[in-house]
Amino acid sequence: MKENSSPVKTKPSSILRSIGPGFLLAGAAIGVSHLVQATRAGADYGFLLWWVLILACVTKYPFLEFGPRFAAGTGRHLISGYKKLGKFPFWTFVFITVGSMFIIQAAVTVVTAGIAERLFGLGLSSFYWSLIILTACIGLLLIGKYPALDKSMKIIISFLGVATLIAVSFAFGGERFENALENTPPDVWNKAGIAFIISFMGWMPIPLDASVWHSIWTREKALSTNRKTSIREAFADFNIGYLAAAFIGVLFFSMGALIMFGSGVGFSGNGVEFSGQLIDLYGKTLGSWSKPLVAVAAFVTMFSTTLAVTDAFPRVISEIFSSLKQEQKESSKWKNYRLSVLIIPSLSLFILFFFSASFTVLIDFATALSFLSAPFLAWFNYKLVTGKQMPEAERPGKNYRIFSMLCFFILILFNLVYLYTLFS
Repeated sequence: MKENSSPVKTKPSSILRSIGPGFLLAGAAIGVSHLVQATRAGADYGFLLWWVLILACVTKYPFLEFGPRFAAGTGRHLISGYKKLGKFPFWTFVFITVGSMFIIQAAVTVVTAGIAERLFGLGLSSFYWSLIILTACIGLLLIGKYPALDKSMKIIISFLGVATLIAVSFAFGGERFENALENTPPDVWNKAGIAFIISFMGWMPIPLDASVWHSIWTREKALSTNRKTSIREAFADFNIGYLAAAFIGVLFFSMGALIMFGSGVGFSGNGVEFSGQLIDLYGKTLGSWSKPLVAVAAFVTMFSTTLAVTDAFPRVISEIFSSLKQEQKESSKWKNYRLSVLIIPSLSLFILFFFSASFTVLIDFATALSFLSAPFLAWFNYKLVTGKQMPEAERPGKNYRIFSMLCFFILILFNLVYLYTLFS
């Protein structure tokens, strides 16, 4: 977070120079939702749930895009927009954030820790690996600030995309695709199946509250480069990150269906054992040579998520305090950020110390909470970019508004189906 408050200057548009927040979004997205949930979907149901993955990516698209659009159009992030929109939007967002941030931080960290132990084999517990990983993330964020995060994520996501694509290309060899299509998937239209669909959609490719993160990152990018981001630049940057996250989600889903579906191996509830099962199944199918590639790709995937989440929540908390105190000084925000970047991971480590053996339960709970809150955040974002706070020239057009409302009603429909299944 930049400590000075120098004014942002407008310079000639350059999409390449504005790229960055989209990579952070991709880094935050490509993690548990991909490595765990997407792989589990393919492993348990084959290609049966491909439509769920596509539907989740399509229906969330406009409401996530509204984050950087609002930041570019107004020079402010969504939290300040929620504050002006009213008490209900603002405090609803605060409740969603505080209710999920510790579990999300714990969930992404413990999966990263399990893969790290599998990759490096130092004999450390998931708790100590989590401590090491979070310490590294905190050090990078406090020393390098936003520019270091920006540059690191570009390298990580580029490497991840190439490594995952190579692994999937080999997975399509032989008769794996035909076998995955021929095997009969289990029934998904029951209580357990619908609950999994909702948890799958909850974080695929990322929760809707990430629109707030993206709006903050877009503003930070403008401050760090001392130039205003245009709507065109923000839109292009968002599409690069979002489409990358959606595409890599398809890749992990395909690997689960091609390699794990029909194997008869159940998933462990322990982070280290889960990671070992994942990598071993790939190795048995693709060959032992593939284990290092899959392990590195999986570790990079989860480390990028942990790094992005470790940065996102402290920024959000800092901006929430700033909105409550109506304090706009960057030095005060930086102080709150530093405190939050230490406190949130510490409390997440506390959760991991007691609940690391039940990480899939934590993930399912957090993803379900994210999905149930999605219609609220979707509506708030829509109201902001179509309301008076947004310059009229920067508001979405008629066709885009119709598409957005269609996506909104689909989100509501799935929430009602989930609630009916849960309480019936």
